[in-house]
This record gives sequence, structure tokens and C-alpha cells, in this order.
Amino acid sequence: MSGSELGGGPEDLEPLGRGLVDLRRRALQELASVRIFSDQFLTKFLWARDLDLLLNYQRWRRESPEISHCLSPSSVLGLLNTTYHAVLPQRDHSGSRVLIYRIGQWDPKDWLAFQVFSVSLMTSEIISMETETQTQGLKAIFDLQGWSLGHALQVNPSLAKKISSVLSDSFPLKVRGIHLVNEPMFFRPVFAMIRPFLPDKIRKRIHMHGADFQDTLSDFFSPSVLPPEYGGEGPGIEGVCQAWTNQLLQSEKLLQQIATHPTGDITIPPEDCWISETVEAEQLLEG
Repeated sequence: MSGSELGGGPEDLEPLGRGLVDLRRRALQELASVRIFSDQFLTKFLWARDLDLLLNYQRWRRESPEISHCLSPSSVLGLLNTTYHAVLPQRDHSGSRVLIYRIGQWDPKDWLAFQVFSVSLMTSEIISMETETQTQGLKAIFDLQGWSLGHALQVNPSLAKKISSVLSDSFPLKVRGIHLVNEPMFFRPVFAMIRPFLPDKIRKRIHMHGADFQDTLSDFFSPSVLPPEYGGEGPGIEGVCQAWTNQLLQSEKLLQQIATHPTGDITIPPEDCWISETVEAEQLLEG
């Protein structure tokens, strides 16, 4: 039983339960050093892509300790305070989480690429605990205004492969769409480095909008979802960036527990994710 066979509705509870039993049995057989997996942890992988993804996630954590063991929002607070990253308070029409990365806010003289990438991993760990995100996935907007040679020089083939692994087969999140805006011509060599590592289904979900992105982004996102800076009617980008920075800082202890746990199997009450998401949306929408 895999996530692709489940729709996310109440009718899926019984097959989900059977799937968890089967996935736990197979996972414990494959990972002999592990003695237990929680239901909450395994559910993330069942919604996504089953056992192979779970094994890939464990392998990725072992092979990339410089990123997977450094999940500390306070250590990159200077970057977060530049309004580099946000998770928008409203989901899109399909229920997907919408993430924005403003690459030009990253100063490559101050922050290494693996530190910047760790921000994405922290967010991914948090939102992967949300039931709706597990079933409906995420869409990401990368604003490449300000992309420079200094950025490009930090993205080597090794990092490109690690980034593509998280996007494709090593993390329990469904990537429903990747949207690039304000991409300059000299970003293409870096994209060409990452592209070969991506599966066809991810490549087909990449959309390049250029500088005239406001008209074309509206084909994928309703105005109520996007900030005004991206052609929408939602809360402004600086406010949503600050709100998500606060969310990350509040999750510091949880992220540190995930980073130091042998398998990353740290669980929290499901209602905690729902409450934080609801409060975040209400506060921003009220202005």
C-alpha cells in the first residue's frame, strides 16, 4: 500500500492502518539497528512513497550530516531576518502548502549554501508533520532576482545532488510544483547542473516565469494566496517571512531533537501542527 493509492479521506483510514502495519514490518527488517517506529513518523512516508522513501531518508541523513544534523533556526537567524523565506498562511486551491524563497536576500559572503539549504530542510521537517501537507504536498516559488556569480559558485555538483535528492526521493513530501521567477540567463548553468538528478515527474512540474511572472503565476495560484509582491492579495511578503521565522524559532527544540535522533522519529500531538497553522493564518489575515 503506497501513498499514491490513498486519497486522504476518511475512507482511507482502514487501508492506512493496514499499510502502517506492513510498512513497519518491512522497515524493521531492512533497518536492523532500529527497534521501533511510531505511527506518526511512518504515516509521512506511507502518504508519500512507502518503504523506498523511508530507506532513502535514513541514508540521506547519514550521508549528509553537515545539513541533516544542523537544524537550528537560531544559527541562521541573520539569514531569516533578511526575509529570505516564508511559508504562506493560506494553502492553494488543492490544499498544497506554498513556500517562497527569495534568493536575492541571501548574501553568499555571509552564508554558505549548505546553511541556506538547511532552512529548507527545517521547514520541510515541520510541515511534513501536518496531515494535510502529507496528503496534498507543497509548491515552491523561487524568486531569483539578485542571483549572482557569488551564488552560482557555491552550488557545486555534490550540493546539487543533495538538493535534488530531497526534491525527488529522500524526503516524505510531495513536490507538486516548482515555480521560478525573475530567473536571469546566468542561472541556467546551475539549473543544468541540478536537472539531470531530477526524475521526469519533477522536471515536468518546473515552471519558469521570467520577469513578467505576475500574470502567469495567477494561472497556478489564486490572488488570495499570494502576497502583493507576487501579484496577489494576501498578506505582504515581509510579514509572512517574519511570521514563519517566528514559527521556526518556536520549533528550535523540536528540530534539534529530530537532528540528533538516530532516525529522526520525533512525534508531537497532531493538533499542535493544526493549531499553529490556523493561528498563523488568522493573525496575518487580520493584519
